[in-house]
Formats: sequence, structure tokens, C-alpha cells
Amino acid sequence: MYVGFVGLGAMGQPMALNLARAGTRLVVWNRTPARCAPLRVAGAEAVADPSEVFDRAETVLCMLADETALDTVLGRGTPHFPARVAGHTIVHMGTTSPQHSRGLHGDIRAAGGRYVEAPVSGSRVPAEQGELVVLLAGDDDAVEAVRPLLAPLCRDTFGCGPVPGALMMKLSVNLFLITLVTGLAEAFHFADRHGLDQRLFLEVLAAGPMASPVSKMKAPKLLTRDFAVQAGAADVLKNNRLIAEAARKAGLASPLLDVCHALYGETVAQGYADEDMVAVLRALEARTDGAAGGRSGCQR
Repeated sequence: MYVGFVGLGAMGQPMALNLARAGTRLVVWNRTPARCAPLRVAGAEAVADPSEVFDRAETVLCMLADETALDTVLGRGTPHFPARVAGHTIVHMGTTSPQHSRGLHGDIRAAGGRYVEAPVSGSRVPAEQGELVVLLAGDDDAVEAVRPLLAPLCRDTFGCGPVPGALMMKLSVNLFLITLVTGLAEAFHFADRHGLDQRLFLEVLAAGPMASPVSKMKAPKLLTRDFAVQAGAADVLKNNRLIAEAARKAGLASPLLDVCHALYGETVAQGYADEDMVAVLRALEARTDGAAGGRSGCQR
């Protein structure tokens, strides 16, 4: 029996590769066909149209960029939707709004399919290493059927109750991640502009109680100004927006998140959307240097 995988971007491709290398019989599709080449080498079969994935696989993993991409692949809102999802288990591994996921869950169940939320915590490097954390939500039988399939992708899985519990958990984790990395970038900028030895600052940080796997991954990138993407600034901005929307709907204050939202908005506006999230350093530098537009946002 084939398993389907659609969406072979920065996260999806290494995830699919880990499944293929573990012996999972995969049929894959990506909007940009060239992204399928490494999967073919690993033994997966690539198809030219997403409908072929649903024709051949009962379980389909979707790692797509946004709500529009996911709805388009599923044919949601078109006559093709019921035929694509009926009798299938759809595993949504990307990050969309909880409201969208709740509605999708209802539509898939009404069409005779099963739906599992399975967003992941981790960036490209953990994806390559099979060290992601997978958050699961949905009907118990569907979740338990999917859990062993995901083992090659992750070091742990957590059940988060009914939909949209997994996405709400993901947004909570990402709120901490975004504020943590932004704080690290601001501290690095502060030390740098005060003339401190950058390498020494990071050594002190690594020796103290604030050291974490995140700081150990991101600090060297700040030191060498390596903005090659692990978690892209545009994706972080999207996640930031989703968290802010969820906070507003619940009437919650999120002052740190709001500052980060402004900074990542500036990072993307300055042309660094496809760089790693540590490129938020560029927005901090622009504010300090008084670059055009750099004084906008949440300054006091």
C-alpha cells in the first residue's frame, strides 16, 4: 500500500526522504517537479498531478505552505473534493489557522474521510535528522493509525486531543520560539554595537543557564551572518500572524509577540523573506542605523 506525500519544500522534502529511506512506499507530488528528483533516487514514485496521489494512496500526508495550497490540492470547494478524500486519511502537517483546520476536519468527515492534524515542532535540520516533534489531534482511531507511520520523522509524538488542539499547541510553542530567537538576535546586536567580542559573548551565553538547543543552533549563524534558511523569515511572519489572530480572538494580550510581528514584517519588507529567521538582526540594525522605514513599528 502506498502512502502519499504532497509538498516537498524546505521541510517536506527531508521529511519525505526519511520516510522513503525507512522503506515506506511513497507516491509524491510537488508543484515544482524538480523537488521530486531526490525522492525518485530514494525509491519514491513521483506523479504529475496531485489527483494521482489520492488515486494510489489511502493515507496522504500534506506539508503545504498555507490554507490556499492545502485546499487547492484537496480540491476543497470543487466537485473533486469528495472523491479525493472519501475513504482516505488526510494528515495535515503544515501550519494553518485553527479555524481553517476545524472547518476542514468537518468537511472531510462529511465526505467520508478521516482527518489528522500533525503539525511539527522543529526546523529544517531536525527534519533532515528525523528529530522533529509531531503534535497530533483528531479522532483517536485515526491518530493511532497514523502515529507509527510518522516514526521515521520524529523523536517524539504528542496527542493533543480533538482538532484543532495540535495546531493550538504548535502556535503556543512557536510564540516562545519567535520571542526567544528575536531576543537572542537583539542581545547579539546589543553586544556587537557596544564593541564586545562577539565570539566571547556567545561562549559566555553557551556556558550559562540561558543556553538551549535553539541558541546553540542560531548563535553561530548570527556570528558568521549565515542567513541560509532553516526556518524562513516569511514563514515566521506567517506564524506570528496566526498566533496574533488567535490571541485577538481570545482577548489575550501578547505584547512581546506584537513587537516581534513588527520586526519580522520589517525583515520581510527589506527583502529578506527567504532568509533564516535570524535575519531579524537586519531589522534591528536598520532601526539602530535609522535606515528608511527602520524606525517604524513598536518604538517608544
